[in-house]
Amino acid sequence: MTASIITLDSRQLQLEEPMYFNLEMDGDRVATVDVVAGQSHRGLETLVLKRNFYQNITLLERLCSLCSNSHPSTFCMALEEIAGIAIPERAEYLRVIADEIKRIASHLFNCALLAHIAGRDALFKEIMELREIMQDTKEAIYGNRMDLAANCLGGVRYDPSPEALSYLKGQMEKMKQPLETLLSLFGSDAGLRARMEGVGVLSPEQAKACGVVGPVARACGIGYDTRRKSPYFAYPDLPFEVVVEEGGDVRARALVRLREARESVGIIERCVERMPGGPVAPEVLPEVPAGEAIAKSEAPRGELLYYLVTDGSQLPVRLKWRVPSFMNWDALGFMLRGERLADIPLIVNSIDPCISCTDR
Repeated sequence: MTASIITLDSRQLQLEEPMYFNLEMDGDRVATVDVVAGQSHRGLETLVLKRNFYQNITLLERLCSLCSNSHPSTFCMALEEIAGIAIPERAEYLRVIADEIKRIASHLFNCALLAHIAGRDALFKEIMELREIMQDTKEAIYGNRMDLAANCLGGVRYDPSPEALSYLKGQMEKMKQPLETLLSLFGSDAGLRARMEGVGVLSPEQAKACGVVGPVARACGIGYDTRRKSPYFAYPDLPFEVVVEEGGDVRARALVRLREARESVGIIERCVERMPGGPVAPEVLPEVPAGEAIAKSEAPRGELLYYLVTDGSQLPVRLKWRVPSFMNWDALGFMLRGERLADIPLIVNSIDPCISCTDR
């Protein structure tokens, strides 16, 4: 076989955002991978230093589309820790609902994309149609199909009526049977198994070496979930299963996301059933003093970490965040080695990469 070096761009990788891969090929098999990032850099870590805390809640929601609620909610957690603000119990439940709605929509989008790359366009349309239930839910509850504007310092900006909560419960009921059907299909369909099983395998040892998080880690048998390891909001009161698969391949990553979507439906239902009364945000907020804090949450792609430093003014002195895609990119070196050129888009998209989060 003849060794060669090729470059794949985002169109060839079937990514929606710009990213380049330099690949050393041994025949039609991948030998080494060099990910060339930096095409989407927007200078956001500098921009946040020029805006006050309240403006940054809005700015950070535009950092990424699919996990847009996780960024402002985690930023608020860091601010609330510095200012010593305890958010109302009702707000804790409402923040969980917003996060889980976004998780279901994000996971379904990735599974639909994998079906499309695997050549199953009818299945792609079926999953996207199911995802529309979540999009309609977002529009009805929050008034927007993507950015929810749910969070504020000290709580949330929305207070659903009993009728809205009943509507939300009905929407979750609509999700149950289609999700079971998708799980059965991804688990047993011979065509999907042939395309995804044993492809892009990441061992638990390799996963730990790369520090991967989220569904990518849990598909390797690593049961790490920030909602369970470092509980926040109302998660300590909400039983749910930390979903784990053992295969470490593309199929295992898809199954983890579908099973997690099913768990999220259950979490939202329990939130609605146990929803406490009371305010959703304090009437008076204290000044944010000088201090520093680290906050973390389980975004759809994995653990999201924020580090915030304040000096007593209304502007942050330093705001640094680590997104889950940053570690998961590194694992592609293991996943792609020895794989066929034709399988690269499927493997790359199976980690559900977010380039706007990574480059920021």
